[in-house]
Amino acid sequence: MAMSEQTYLVLLALADEPRHGYAVVQEVRALSDDRVKLGAGTLYGILDRLVAAGQTEVSNEVVVEGRLRRYYRLTPGGRAVVEAHTAELAALARRARLVLGRPVLGGV
Repeated sequence: MAMSEQTYLVLLALADEPRHGYAVVQEVRALSDDRVKLGAGTLYGILDRLVAAGQTEVSNEVVVEGRLRRYYRLTPGGRAVVEAHTAELAALARRARLVLGRPVLGGV
C-alpha cells in the first residue's frame, strides 16, 4: 500500500520515543530539513488513521496549562510498517543511482 511522505515522517517521528502533537510537528520539520510543515488538521488526521490501523496508540495524556496533551507512540505493527517502507525507499534509491549512473545513449 502506498504511503504519503507526511505519514511516513509522522511514523518516523514516533520511532524513537512517544511524542505529543506539537513535538511530532517539530520532529517532522527536523527530519525533512524544514521542508514538511504539518498543520494541526493534517497531523491529527494522520494520527487518527494510524491509531485506527493499529500502527500508533495513545501512550499518555497529561493536562498542561489547562489543556490536554496526548502522547502517541508506535506499536510493534507501526514499527514494522515504517521499517518496511524505509527498506523500500532504500531499494528505490539504489535503483535510481544505478539508472542515473548509466551513460546516455544516442548522445543528446
